[in-house]
Amino acid sequence: AHGSTSWEGRGTAHRCRVQYTCGAAWGHGGLGRRMERAVATTGRAWGWLRPPATAAGRGFVLIATATVATGAAMAAQQNIVANYFERELGLGGPQFGYITAIREIPGFLLIGLTALFYRLSLPRLTAGALLLLAAGYGGFGLSDSFWTVAPWVILSSIGYHTWLQTQYALGLTLTTEQQSGSVLGRLAAYNNGGALAAMFAVFLIFRFDLLSYRQTFALCGALAFIAAAAIVRFPNLHDGEVRADPTLRQPLVFRREYRYYYLLSLLDGGRQQIFFSFGLWVLVHRFGLGVPTISVVLLAVTALAMGASPWIGRMIDRHGERRVLAAVNVGYVAALAGYALANNVAVAIICYVIYSFIFPLSAMGAATYLRKIAPDAEVAPSLAMGVTMQHAAAIVVPIATGIVLNYVGYQVPFLIAAGFASLTFLVTRRLAPEEQRSPRRLAEDDGGRRAEGGERDEDARREKARTSVGAGAEPGRSTAGRG
Repeated sequence: AHGSTSWEGRGTAHRCRVQYTCGAAWGHGGLGRRMERAVATTGRAWGWLRPPATAAGRGFVLIATATVATGAAMAAQQNIVANYFERELGLGGPQFGYITAIREIPGFLLIGLTALFYRLSLPRLTAGALLLLAAGYGGFGLSDSFWTVAPWVILSSIGYHTWLQTQYALGLTLTTEQQSGSVLGRLAAYNNGGALAAMFAVFLIFRFDLLSYRQTFALCGALAFIAAAAIVRFPNLHDGEVRADPTLRQPLVFRREYRYYYLLSLLDGGRQQIFFSFGLWVLVHRFGLGVPTISVVLLAVTALAMGASPWIGRMIDRHGERRVLAAVNVGYVAALAGYALANNVAVAIICYVIYSFIFPLSAMGAATYLRKIAPDAEVAPSLAMGVTMQHAAAIVVPIATGIVLNYVGYQVPFLIAAGFASLTFLVTRRLAPEEQRSPRRLAEDDGGRRAEGGERDEDARREKARTSVGAGAEPGRSTAGRG
């Protein structure tokens, strides 16, 4: 007897038919049924390994690969760089401050860098940035002093800050604006997964002396190179559909219509830099936590973010940027105020975890809001402008709050950060993307609707012509028969 079963690979549009031949007794017995179940199970397993059927699917695989590799490279580098500077290069406290300032300068100048290379397609610009990141991380291991490491800091910072905005711009092209949050949430989960794996790897490497600092930096560079090799093949997409020609980006964009996005970026930059500059310092200085405890806290935050990021992205799609970002900033106020006023280490750790958990929502929500009000050609340069504004605050605010710390307690900077979050909450109440689309976005949408309407009209004309031909042929045959 001949039998067949069909299966559809999960996550793809491919259908594959598996045929098998067996004896009559097998076809009607238990062995035949078990064989059929085994074939179907094997088919489902193979479906996971099949390449995606759509360009958007291939694009997601490529950017997910780049995101995992980049997340791992950055997490590993950040885990070892402080010890490397102190133990291998002999840098002191003031030099750490100088290195931090040098690292943030490319972020402030990002808008000029992206304007300079605006003719490059977004995948090629991103691949070039990741190559700079790879060279910078690899170069760390070749340094022996402050002056020899500074150029590699600048090089890697250019790559990092460019990737910071282009990853969102590329991710937003994978789907429609109604599902943008879900895609960015999944990519954030992949980033956290790569970071979590890197943290465990660094722990094992230095616990058992498997590699030196220089070899580990070379490994970080290799991971960034893998990310560049993946992202350079990213297809040119719009709403998940292939475009024959890449979108021509504007070299520089600063428009009144995007003022709320700029305000979100500026206020978020001030808030997050206070927390990043002094958050862990408070746990160490005020509550006396050691390296093992800090490591456990960071691992817990990363694991929690990895699991929750897809859900967070779906919340943005479901409830909209206005409601989600408003709730997030209420959470910021509570976490930052609690962090400032807590006298108990457990409360401080809980506030730290809450802040770190909701932190990715700000960038995701701002990016999806911008995507809804700006035309394609202005999304990437506007994201770059947002990163530049964040770093304008990142350079000024930590220095100012650092000076304040000389005269007051650590509580004051965190209360200032809570004030930034309160102002951001007021801005989020003004968000209405459907009503705030820029004139260029409205023109782009109108052009798309006209093109779709033209295609429908052409299809209708063709269908009418076919119907007319068929209607004219039938009487002819009937007349001939009567003759």
